Amino acid sequence: MLKEFKNFILKGNVIDLSTGVIIGASFGVIVKAFTDGIVTPLLSLIGGNPKVPLTWWIFDLGIIISAVISFIITAAVVFFVIIKPANKLMAMMKKEEAAAPTAPPADIALLTEIRDLLKR
Repeated sequence: MLKEFKNFILKGNVIDLSTGVIIGASFGVIVKAFTDGIVTPLLSLIGGNPKVPLTWWIFDLGIIISAVISFIITAAVVFFVIIKPANKLMAMMKKEEAAAPTAPPADIALLTEIRDLLKR
C-alpha cells in the first residue's frame, strides 16, 4: 500500500494539483485587488453601488449578488489571462509537432533495411 501511495504522489498529478491550488489562491488575491482597486471605483463613478443592499425577509441577498459578480469577474480574468493564451500556445505546439517529420521506429527501419536487402 505504501508503494502505491508513493507512485500516486510521484505520478505528477498531485504535484500539479497542489501547485494549481497555491497559484489559484495567490491569483485570487490579485483578482480581489483588481476588483477593489479598479472595478469598484468604476462602478461608484458611474453611480452604481458596488455593495448591493438587498434584503429579503431576514436574508441579505446583496452579499450573494456581490459574490456572484466577483466570481464572474474572477472567471473572466482567469479565462482571458490564463486559459486563452494557454490554449493558443498548446495549439501552436500541436501544429509544430504535426509539421515536424517523424522518423520511423527502430524496428520498422530495421525491417525496411531487411526488405531492401532481400530485394537485391
